[in-house]
Amino acid sequence: MKFIHISDLHIGRRLHEHSLIEDQRHILKKITDLAADIRPDAVLIAGDVYDKSVPPTEAVGVLDDFLVSLSEFRIPVLVIAGNHDSAERLSFGSRLMSHAGVYISDSYNGDGDVRPVTLNDSHGECRIYMLPFVRPSAVRRFFEDREISSYTDAIGAAVEKMAPDMGVRNILLCHQLVIGTERSESEDISVGGLDGIDPSVLECFDYVALGHLHRAQCATRENIRYSGSPLKYSLSEWRDSKGVTLVTLGAKGECEVEHIPLTPLRELHRLRGSYEELMSRDFYEGTSYREDYVGITLTDEDDVPDAYARLRTVYHNLLCIDYDNTRTREGGGAIELDKVRQATPFELFSDFYAMRNGAPLGDEREKYISELIDGIWGCEE
Repeated sequence: MKFIHISDLHIGRRLHEHSLIEDQRHILKKITDLAADIRPDAVLIAGDVYDKSVPPTEAVGVLDDFLVSLSEFRIPVLVIAGNHDSAERLSFGSRLMSHAGVYISDSYNGDGDVRPVTLNDSHGECRIYMLPFVRPSAVRRFFEDREISSYTDAIGAAVEKMAPDMGVRNILLCHQLVIGTERSESEDISVGGLDGIDPSVLECFDYVALGHLHRAQCATRENIRYSGSPLKYSLSEWRDSKGVTLVTLGAKGECEVEHIPLTPLRELHRLRGSYEELMSRDFYEGTSYREDYVGITLTDEDDVPDAYARLRTVYHNLLCIDYDNTRTREGGGAIELDKVRQATPFELFSDFYAMRNGAPLGDEREKYISELIDGIWGCEE
Protein backbone atom coordinates (compact mmCIF):
# COMPACT_ATOMS: atom_id res chain seq x y z
CA MET A 1 0.00 0.00 0.00
CA LYS A 2 1.49 3.36 -1.05
CA PHE A 3 0.81 6.86 0.28
CA ILE A 4 2.02 10.31 -0.70
CA HIS A 5 2.53 12.32 2.48
CA ILE A 6 2.61 16.12 2.24
CA SER A 7 1.99 18.96 4.69
CA ASP A 8 2.36 22.67 5.34
CA LEU A 9 1.13 23.88 1.96
CA HIS A 10 0.45 27.31 3.49
CA ILE A 11 -1.57 28.33 0.46
CA GLY A 12 -1.81 32.12 0.35
CA ARG A 13 1.54 32.71 2.05
CA ARG A 14 3.79 35.59 1.09
CA LEU A 15 7.60 35.54 1.13
CA HIS A 16 9.00 38.95 2.03
CA GLU A 17 5.80 40.45 0.56
CA HIS A 18 6.08 38.42 -2.64
CA SER A 19 2.91 36.48 -3.42
CA LEU A 20 3.59 32.75 -3.78
CA ILE A 21 0.24 31.79 -5.31
CA GLU A 22 1.77 31.12 -8.72
CA ASP A 23 4.57 29.06 -7.14
CA GLN A 24 2.07 27.10 -5.03
CA ARG A 25 -0.18 26.39 -7.98
CA HIS A 26 2.89 25.10 -9.87
CA ILE A 27 4.11 22.81 -7.07
CA LEU A 28 0.63 21.37 -6.45
CA LYS A 29 0.44 20.55 -10.17
CA LYS A 30 3.76 18.72 -9.78
CA ILE A 31 2.29 16.74 -6.88
CA THR A 32 -0.83 15.92 -8.90
CA ASP A 33 1.32 14.71 -11.82
CA LEU A 34 3.39 12.58 -9.42
CA ALA A 35 0.22 11.08 -7.93
CA ALA A 36 -1.13 10.33 -11.40
CA ASP A 37 2.10 8.50 -12.21
CA ILE A 38 2.48 6.57 -8.92
CA ARG A 39 -1.24 6.02 -8.31
CA PRO A 40 -0.94 5.89 -4.49
CA ASP A 41 -3.68 4.40 -2.35
CA ALA A 42 -4.15 7.87 -0.80
CA VAL A 43 -2.63 11.34 -0.45
CA LEU A 44 -2.16 12.39 3.19
CA ILE A 45 -2.14 16.14 3.92
CA ALA A 46 -0.95 16.72 7.48
CA GLY A 47 -2.18 20.23 8.20
CA ASP A 48 -1.49 23.92 7.58
CA VAL A 49 -3.30 23.71 4.28
CA TYR A 50 -3.80 27.48 4.33
CA ASP A 51 -1.51 30.14 5.74
CA LYS A 52 -4.34 31.92 7.56
CA SER A 53 -7.45 30.72 9.34
CA VAL A 54 -9.49 32.95 7.00
CA PRO A 55 -7.74 32.39 3.66
CA PRO A 56 -8.07 34.74 0.69
CA THR A 57 -10.39 33.71 -2.13
CA GLU A 58 -7.47 32.99 -4.45
CA ALA A 59 -6.01 30.49 -1.96
CA VAL A 60 -9.35 28.67 -1.67
CA GLY A 61 -9.44 28.37 -5.45
CA VAL A 62 -5.94 26.86 -5.55
CA LEU A 63 -6.88 24.18 -2.99
CA ASP A 64 -10.15 23.48 -4.80
CA ASP A 65 -8.31 22.90 -8.09
CA PHE A 66 -5.82 20.59 -6.36
CA LEU A 67 -8.48 18.43 -4.68
CA VAL A 68 -10.56 18.22 -7.87
CA SER A 69 -7.50 17.15 -9.87
CA LEU A 70 -6.69 14.34 -7.43
CA SER A 71 -10.31 13.20 -7.27
CA GLU A 72 -10.41 12.93 -11.07
CA PHE A 73 -7.75 10.20 -10.76
CA ARG A 74 -9.89 8.55 -8.05
CA ILE A 75 -7.11 8.98 -5.48
CA PRO A 76 -8.46 9.34 -1.93
CA VAL A 77 -7.25 12.46 -0.11
CA LEU A 78 -7.15 12.75 3.69
CA VAL A 79 -6.73 16.24 5.18
CA ILE A 80 -6.34 17.53 8.73
CA ALA A 81 -6.26 21.10 10.02
CA GLY A 82 -3.02 22.60 11.29
CA ASN A 83 -2.48 25.46 13.69
CA HIS A 84 -2.76 27.96 10.80
CA ASP A 85 -6.11 26.55 9.68
CA SER A 86 -9.61 26.93 11.02
CA ALA A 87 -10.76 23.31 11.42
CA GLU A 88 -14.40 24.38 11.18
CA ARG A 89 -13.92 26.32 7.94
CA LEU A 90 -11.64 23.71 6.40
CA SER A 91 -14.11 20.88 7.08
CA PHE A 92 -17.13 22.69 5.60
CA GLY A 93 -18.85 20.28 3.21
CA SER A 94 -16.62 17.39 4.33
CA ARG A 95 -19.52 14.93 4.55
CA LEU A 96 -20.41 15.63 0.95
CA MET A 97 -16.78 15.53 -0.21
CA SER A 98 -16.20 12.14 1.45
CA HIS A 99 -18.40 10.62 -1.27
CA ALA A 100 -15.79 11.84 -3.78
CA GLY A 101 -12.94 10.36 -1.72
CA VAL A 102 -11.89 13.61 0.01
CA TYR A 103 -11.86 13.19 3.79
CA ILE A 104 -11.36 16.27 5.96
CA SER A 105 -11.11 16.14 9.75
CA ASP A 106 -13.50 18.10 11.93
CA SER A 107 -12.26 19.99 14.97
CA TYR A 108 -11.37 17.64 17.83
CA ASN A 109 -14.46 16.56 19.74
CA GLY A 110 -13.17 13.80 22.01
CA ASP A 111 -14.58 11.03 19.81
CA GLY A 112 -12.70 7.83 20.60
CA ASP A 113 -12.48 6.68 16.99
CA VAL A 114 -11.60 10.07 15.44
CA ARG A 115 -13.39 8.62 12.39
CA PRO A 116 -10.67 6.36 10.94
CA VAL A 117 -10.74 5.87 7.19
CA THR A 118 -10.19 2.19 6.35
CA LEU A 119 -8.41 1.01 3.21
CA ASN A 120 -7.72 -2.58 2.19
CA ASP A 121 -5.11 -4.51 0.24
CA SER A 122 -3.72 -8.05 0.17
CA HIS A 123 -2.31 -7.58 3.69
CA GLY A 124 -5.72 -6.65 5.12
CA GLU A 125 -6.99 -3.43 6.66
CA CYS A 126 -5.13 -0.16 7.07
CA ARG A 127 -6.89 2.31 9.35
CA ILE A 128 -6.02 5.99 9.02
CA TYR A 129 -6.78 8.24 12.00
CA MET A 130 -6.98 11.99 11.47
CA LEU A 131 -6.10 14.15 14.49
CA PRO A 132 -6.19 17.91 13.76
CA PHE A 133 -3.89 20.28 15.62
CA VAL A 134 -4.96 20.47 19.27
CA ARG A 135 -3.90 22.36 22.35
CA PRO A 136 -4.12 20.82 25.82
CA SER A 137 -7.06 23.06 26.71
CA ALA A 138 -9.07 21.67 23.76
CA VAL A 139 -8.49 18.07 24.90
CA ARG A 140 -8.76 18.61 28.66
CA ARG A 141 -12.48 19.36 28.58
CA PHE A 142 -13.19 15.85 27.26
CA PHE A 143 -11.13 14.17 30.00
CA GLU A 144 -12.27 15.84 33.21
CA ASP A 145 -10.98 12.97 35.38
CA ARG A 146 -7.48 13.04 33.84
CA GLU A 147 -4.53 15.36 34.44
CA ILE A 148 -3.71 17.08 31.14
CA SER A 149 -1.16 19.83 31.64
CA SER A 150 1.08 19.43 28.58
CA TYR A 151 0.91 18.71 24.88
CA THR A 152 2.26 15.20 25.52
CA ASP A 153 -0.58 14.58 27.99
CA ALA A 154 -3.12 15.84 25.45
CA ILE A 155 -1.92 13.78 22.49
CA GLY A 156 -1.44 10.75 24.72
CA ALA A 157 -5.05 10.99 25.94
CA ALA A 158 -6.40 11.45 22.41
CA VAL A 159 -4.43 8.46 21.08
CA GLU A 160 -5.43 6.27 24.03
CA LYS A 161 -9.10 7.11 23.41
CA MET A 162 -8.70 6.04 19.77
CA ALA A 163 -7.69 2.57 21.01
CA PRO A 164 -6.18 1.46 17.66
CA ASP A 165 -6.38 -2.27 16.99
CA MET A 166 -2.77 -3.48 17.11
CA GLY A 167 -3.67 -6.48 14.95
CA VAL A 168 -4.07 -4.27 11.87
CA ARG A 169 -1.96 -1.51 10.34
CA ASN A 170 -2.65 1.96 11.69
CA ILE A 171 -1.64 5.39 10.38
CA LEU A 172 -1.99 8.69 12.22
CA LEU A 173 -2.19 12.13 10.60
CA CYS A 174 -1.01 14.61 13.21
CA HIS A 175 0.06 18.25 13.23
CA GLN A 176 2.22 18.75 16.31
CA LEU A 177 5.83 19.42 17.29
CA VAL A 178 7.76 16.30 18.32
CA ILE A 179 10.59 16.87 20.80
CA GLY A 180 14.10 16.52 19.37
CA THR A 181 13.34 17.71 15.83
CA GLU A 182 14.81 20.63 13.90
CA ARG A 183 12.92 23.83 13.18
CA SER A 184 13.37 26.55 10.59
CA GLU A 185 12.59 30.27 10.67
CA SER A 186 9.34 30.04 8.70
CA GLU A 187 7.53 28.16 11.49
CA ASP A 188 5.71 29.56 14.51
CA ILE A 189 7.99 29.49 17.54
CA SER A 190 6.63 28.64 20.97
CA VAL A 191 9.00 29.86 23.66
CA GLY A 192 10.51 27.29 25.96
CA GLY A 193 9.46 24.33 23.80
CA LEU A 194 6.08 24.28 25.54
CA ASP A 195 4.33 22.82 22.49
CA GLY A 196 6.56 19.75 22.12
CA ILE A 197 5.29 16.19 22.53
CA ASP A 198 7.23 13.06 23.50
CA PRO A 199 7.38 10.65 20.52
CA SER A 200 6.62 7.71 22.81
CA VAL A 201 2.89 8.55 22.63
CA LEU A 202 2.96 7.85 18.88
CA GLU A 203 4.69 4.48 18.87
CA CYS A 204 1.52 2.39 18.52
CA PHE A 205 1.15 3.48 14.88
CA ASP A 206 2.75 1.83 11.86
CA TYR A 207 3.28 5.28 10.35
CA VAL A 208 2.77 8.80 11.68
CA ALA A 209 2.33 11.44 8.95
CA LEU A 210 3.39 14.64 10.69
CA GLY A 211 2.93 18.25 9.76
CA HIS A 212 4.08 21.50 11.43
CA LEU A 213 7.83 21.51 10.73
CA HIS A 214 8.91 22.72 7.31
CA ARG A 215 12.12 20.67 7.08
CA ALA A 216 11.66 17.03 5.96
CA GLN A 217 12.93 14.77 8.74
CA CYS A 218 12.21 11.74 10.86
CA ALA A 219 11.30 12.11 14.52
CA THR A 220 13.35 9.43 16.35
CA ARG A 221 12.17 6.68 13.96
CA GLU A 222 11.76 6.31 10.20
CA ASN A 223 8.02 5.75 10.53
CA ILE A 224 7.39 8.95 12.51
CA ARG A 225 8.08 11.58 9.90
CA TYR A 226 7.64 15.17 8.79
CA SER A 227 7.26 15.51 5.03
CA GLY A 228 8.23 19.17 5.28
CA SER A 229 6.71 21.99 3.25
CA PRO A 230 6.73 21.55 -0.55
CA LEU A 231 8.22 25.04 -0.98
CA LYS A 232 10.88 27.06 0.83
CA TYR A 233 9.19 29.60 3.06
CA SER A 234 12.23 31.31 4.60
CA LEU A 235 15.85 31.99 3.71
CA SER A 236 16.90 29.56 6.45
CA GLU A 237 15.59 26.76 4.19
CA TRP A 238 17.54 27.71 1.08
CA ARG A 239 19.72 24.56 1.20
CA ASP A 240 16.80 22.21 1.97
CA SER A 241 15.50 19.65 -0.50
CA LYS A 242 11.75 20.14 -0.79
CA GLY A 243 9.34 17.53 -2.03
CA VAL A 244 7.01 14.80 -0.81
CA THR A 245 7.38 11.62 1.22
CA LEU A 246 6.40 8.35 -0.42
CA VAL A 247 5.33 5.77 2.18
CA THR A 248 5.09 2.07 1.37
CA LEU A 249 3.37 -0.22 3.87
CA GLY A 250 3.72 -3.96 3.48
CA ALA A 251 2.52 -6.44 6.04
CA LYS A 252 2.15 -5.33 9.67
CA GLY A 253 5.48 -3.86 10.80
CA GLU A 254 6.85 -3.28 7.29
CA CYS A 255 7.26 0.39 6.40
CA GLU A 256 9.54 2.14 3.93
CA VAL A 257 9.80 5.89 3.35
CA GLU A 258 11.37 7.78 0.46
CA HIS A 259 11.86 11.51 -0.07
CA ILE A 260 10.96 12.53 -3.62
CA PRO A 261 12.26 16.02 -4.49
CA LEU A 262 10.18 18.41 -6.56
CA THR A 263 11.36 21.23 -8.81
CA PRO A 264 9.79 24.60 -7.91
CA LEU A 265 8.82 27.32 -10.32
CA ARG A 266 11.52 29.51 -8.78
CA GLU A 267 14.38 28.39 -6.54
CA LEU A 268 15.49 30.25 -3.41
CA HIS A 269 19.13 31.32 -2.98
CA ARG A 270 21.30 33.20 -0.53
CA LEU A 271 23.97 35.22 -2.34
CA ARG A 272 26.96 36.89 -0.76
CA GLY A 273 29.61 39.28 -2.06
CA SER A 274 30.40 42.91 -2.73
CA TYR A 275 28.00 45.03 -4.76
CA GLU A 276 30.48 45.10 -7.65
CA GLU A 277 30.85 41.30 -7.62
CA LEU A 278 27.12 40.64 -7.56
CA MET A 279 26.42 43.10 -10.38
CA SER A 280 29.08 41.52 -12.59
CA ARG A 281 27.77 39.50 -15.53
CA ASP A 282 30.38 36.85 -14.75
CA PHE A 283 28.55 36.21 -11.46
CA TYR A 284 24.99 35.74 -12.68
CA GLU A 285 25.28 34.81 -16.37
CA GLY A 286 24.46 31.15 -16.94
CA THR A 287 22.51 30.90 -13.66
CA SER A 288 18.83 31.19 -12.79
CA TYR A 289 19.52 33.91 -10.20
CA ARG A 290 17.87 36.68 -12.21
CA GLU A 291 14.39 35.13 -11.99
CA ASP A 292 14.71 33.05 -8.81
CA TYR A 293 14.07 34.31 -5.28
CA VAL A 294 17.28 35.61 -3.70
CA GLY A 295 18.39 37.11 -0.43
CA ILE A 296 21.63 39.06 -0.65
CA THR A 297 24.34 39.77 1.92
CA LEU A 298 26.63 42.61 0.86
CA THR A 299 30.20 42.62 2.18
CA ASP A 300 30.99 46.25 1.26
CA GLU A 301 32.41 48.24 4.17
CA ASP A 302 30.32 51.27 3.18
CA ASP A 303 26.58 51.18 2.52
CA VAL A 304 25.74 51.22 -1.17
CA PRO A 305 23.27 54.03 -2.01
CA ASP A 306 19.90 52.70 -3.19
CA ALA A 307 21.35 49.17 -3.20
CA TYR A 308 18.01 47.33 -3.14
CA ALA A 309 16.57 49.12 -6.17
CA ARG A 310 19.80 48.82 -8.13
CA LEU A 311 20.21 45.12 -7.38
CA ARG A 312 16.60 44.47 -8.44
CA THR A 313 17.45 45.57 -11.97
CA VAL A 314 19.41 42.31 -12.18
CA TYR A 315 17.75 40.12 -9.54
CA HIS A 316 14.07 40.56 -10.38
CA ASN A 317 12.77 38.63 -7.36
CA LEU A 318 15.12 40.05 -4.76
CA LEU A 319 13.66 39.44 -1.30
CA CYS A 320 15.98 41.40 0.99
CA ILE A 321 19.51 42.63 1.53
CA ASP A 322 21.71 42.94 4.59
CA TYR A 323 25.37 43.72 5.29
CA ASP A 324 28.18 41.69 6.77
CA ASN A 325 31.11 43.99 7.42
CA THR A 326 33.16 45.44 10.26
CA ARG A 327 30.36 47.75 11.37
CA THR A 328 27.66 45.08 11.55
CA ARG A 329 29.94 42.51 13.22
CA GLU A 330 30.93 44.99 15.92
CA GLY A 331 27.38 46.21 16.38
CA GLY A 332 26.23 43.01 18.09
CA GLY A 333 22.63 42.81 19.18
CA ALA A 334 21.92 39.63 17.24
CA ILE A 335 19.32 37.37 18.76
CA GLU A 336 20.52 33.83 19.44
CA LEU A 337 17.52 31.87 18.21
CA ASP A 338 18.35 28.63 20.00
CA LYS A 339 18.49 30.42 23.36
CA VAL A 340 15.12 32.05 22.67
CA ARG A 341 13.56 28.68 21.89
CA GLN A 342 14.91 27.09 25.08
CA ALA A 343 14.09 29.96 27.45
CA THR A 344 10.94 30.01 29.55
CA PRO A 345 8.40 32.83 29.07
CA PHE A 346 9.43 34.27 32.45
CA GLU A 347 13.13 34.30 31.47
CA LEU A 348 12.36 36.00 28.19
CA PHE A 349 10.25 38.69 29.84
CA SER A 350 12.85 39.24 32.57
CA ASP A 351 15.61 39.72 30.00
CA PHE A 352 13.42 42.07 27.96
CA TYR A 353 12.52 44.15 31.02
CA ALA A 354 16.16 44.42 32.09
CA MET A 355 17.25 45.41 28.60
CA ARG A 356 14.59 48.14 28.33
CA ASN A 357 14.90 49.50 31.86
CA GLY A 358 18.52 48.87 32.76
CA ALA A 359 17.48 47.12 35.99
CA PRO A 360 16.03 43.72 37.00
CA LEU A 361 12.35 43.16 37.72
CA GLY A 362 12.61 43.00 41.50
CA ASP A 363 10.76 40.67 43.88
CA GLU A 364 7.32 42.27 43.62
CA ARG A 365 7.29 42.44 39.83
CA GLU A 366 8.74 38.91 39.58
CA LYS A 367 5.86 37.56 41.65
CA TYR A 368 3.25 39.45 39.59
CA ILE A 369 4.71 38.37 36.22
CA SER A 370 5.05 34.73 37.36
CA GLU A 371 1.39 34.62 38.41
CA LEU A 372 0.32 36.29 35.16
CA ILE A 373 2.30 33.85 32.98
CA ASP A 374 1.07 30.85 34.97
CA GLY A 375 -2.50 32.02 34.45
CA ILE A 376 -2.09 32.53 30.71
CA TRP A 377 -0.30 29.26 30.00
CA GLY A 378 -2.45 27.31 32.42
CA CYS A 379 -5.63 28.27 30.54
CA GLU A 380 -4.48 28.52 26.94
CA GLU A 381 -1.30 26.42 26.62
